[in-house]
Amino acid sequence: MPGDTEGEPPQTKSKSAIFLTRLKTILSAGIITSFILGVAIGALFFLPFQNDKDTVFTIETGSPLPLIAKRLKNEGLISNQYVFRLGVILFGNAAQLKAGEFSLSSRSSMYRVMHVLTEGKAVLHSVTIPEGLSNVQIHNLLAKTPLLIGDITSMPPEGSLLPETYYFPRGGSRDALILQMEKAMRQTLDQLWDNRAPNLPLQNQDEALVLASIVEKETGVAAERALVASVFINRLNKNMRLQSDPTIIYGLKKGQVLGRPIRKSEIKKPTAYNTYVIRGLPPTPIANPGRHALAATLNPAKTDYLYFVADGTGGHVFAKTLSAHNKNVENWRRMRSRQ
Repeated sequence: MPGDTEGEPPQTKSKSAIFLTRLKTILSAGIITSFILGVAIGALFFLPFQNDKDTVFTIETGSPLPLIAKRLKNEGLISNQYVFRLGVILFGNAAQLKAGEFSLSSRSSMYRVMHVLTEGKAVLHSVTIPEGLSNVQIHNLLAKTPLLIGDITSMPPEGSLLPETYYFPRGGSRDALILQMEKAMRQTLDQLWDNRAPNLPLQNQDEALVLASIVEKETGVAAERALVASVFINRLNKNMRLQSDPTIIYGLKKGQVLGRPIRKSEIKKPTAYNTYVIRGLPPTPIANPGRHALAATLNPAKTDYLYFVADGTGGHVFAKTLSAHNKNVENWRRMRSRQ
């Protein structure tokens, strides 16, 4: 009839209302379900995992997130690889996982594991370079050191490497370690040179390095280094030959081990390093001296000693005169003959 409002039949309206009500219910249930699921996943990601031991976990270069997550699960370090993957992605760290070895503490949550693998420091290994090794010997030592990679492509001049304990991650470069040792020597020598005793007969750091290498090779007794250094300083001041046996050996073997006693003929054999023949210092260091030998050389004991000889117990006995030194030599020979 004219004037009646056209609209949906009552039955149609009823069905639409029912549909909308049901849709709202479904959506609400979905939101609630998603919320509950999110809470559950979050709890898994942030709660500590019941792992009762500390573990070192290794990530190889180029490992993708799914493989890392699977290995973590297989090694008993996380509870769910898929939750770990989702958490890493949501935190934007999928491309931030680093290669290396990482220490994972017991009862770590997946969040903590992610943090260590993205922000933590890799496990470090160490190699100790003993004082007094030559470049050749250091090269051979590093070549046999496991977990380092790459060949040593070049070596700096003899005496340029500071003997010390150095730390590196798995897969560290041998060349990088050499550079670190060279930098450490420069820094140490700069520091000690600036605090050297006055009036030393050493013109520059290079000469200090040469003499320190001789001191290093002459004694392994810490308390003697400054005394041995004083002998050589006194001899340089008097223009006396240093007469150091290790310089004979270096002239013969260039850093390799001699493996036998020095022959009498070799004492008089001219080489650029034989300080029984030449006066003053050899042209280069004969080894890589440690910090303590450098310090003793640049701040030697104040003595009048000009001679020393082995005392048969691992140390040395010192003398101011040749006659006293000769008596010490005879005592040493008698002691050696009884052995």
